[in-house]
Order: sequence, then structure tokens, then C-alpha cells
Amino acid sequence: MPAPNDDINLDFERGARIGLDEAIFCASKSVPQIAAILSQAKEKGRPLLLTRLDPARFDGLSAEDRLALDYDPESRTALLGRHAPAVRDARVAIVCAGTSDVPMAREAERTLVYYGEPCSRFTDVGVAGLWRLLDRADSIRRHAVVIVAAGMDAALPSVVGGLVPGLVIALPTSVGYGVAQGGHTALNSALASCSAGIVVVNIDNGFGAACAALRAIRGAAAGA
Repeated sequence: MPAPNDDINLDFERGARIGLDEAIFCASKSVPQIAAILSQAKEKGRPLLLTRLDPARFDGLSAEDRLALDYDPESRTALLGRHAPAVRDARVAIVCAGTSDVPMAREAERTLVYYGEPCSRFTDVGVAGLWRLLDRADSIRRHAVVIVAAGMDAALPSVVGGLVPGLVIALPTSVGYGVAQGGHTALNSALASCSAGIVVVNIDNGFGAACAALRAIRGAAAGA
């Protein structure tokens, strides 16, 4: 049974205030709570972005709710409706050190999709094979904002920061052995970067990286 509505108080006005809707973090929510949230959104005809919705919780939803959602198990995101896609060249690039970083990059990509913001993705361009990044540097450089997802030593954001003029957002990931410490080494590396002006989000927070990118490009457009 869905949770009582008085347990849930969604902020449907957040988008009007700051341009970013409330996202639903599902990792610590029960299936009935998620179902109740979806019911409120559908009743008001409002879109929703759900993050960290694992396959087990998604499968626990009713057939009606599952059909209403655009679900991506790789990123563990679901979209209930979405903003109209923009017809323009991509202003945001998402760069992955390796394919192990793709789930976090996909969370960023899906967040941008929800807001109708086109993006480009460049996968498997880590510094261990630097030629792969250099071969694509000109294409990456054309974007106003570059989100860089990297685990292990997370050297890639620093290198990208030395190659492109736009805003670089480091997305440290929990990829790596032992001393990588579940992404803490990558986080500290990004924070200690000698490339000037890099913005850093929390470990595996693709959603936060996309929101930072949206704030940056919208702020630039408003000030133009």
C-alpha cells in the first residue's frame, strides 16, 4: 500500500524558484513511498526525476507505474515526463576515464536529458592512454561545460582542465582498488588539482554534476 500522503511533502515550486526541480532520491525509500510520490506527481501532471532507483525497487512498483517511467538500470534513474528537448548544439560534454565510470556519467547524462539539455559523451579517454584524450580534445573543447568522471587517481579532470577553456566539473567515482578507498582518493585528487578553477562534486554524484552544469550554462545565458 502507498504511504499516507501526509508522510510526503513534495516541493513542486522548486523549479520556479531555482530552475531545478526536486529530484527523488530512492535509495533509502520503500516501494510504497516511491509509489505514493509518483501518485502525487501524476495527480498534478508534473514531471519527476528519480535517482538511485535500483532494479529491485523498480520491479516492486505496479505495472502502471513501471509503464509510466522511462527507466535506465545502468544509471538507476527514472524519468516521469521530461522537459521539452532543446534544439541546439550540445553545450555540455561528459568525459569518462573508462567504461567503469559510465554508470555515474549516465546519471549526469540522464539528468541533462530530463531538463531537455543536449550533451555529448566521450568514453574511455583516461590518461593511461593519453592519445585517446588528445585525439578528441578539439571536439571536447567546443563545449561550454565539461563534466569529467574518473576514479582511481582521478588524474583526468586535471588534464582536461589544462586543455579546455570552459568550466570543468570533476565527478570522482568509486572505481578502483584498495587505496582508492571507494572514491575518496579520486575526490581528494580532484580537490587538490593544480588546474585552476575546477569544480568538484561528491563521489559518484552524477546528478549533482549535471545540476552544476545547468546552473553554469543558464547563469551565463542570463548574463549575456
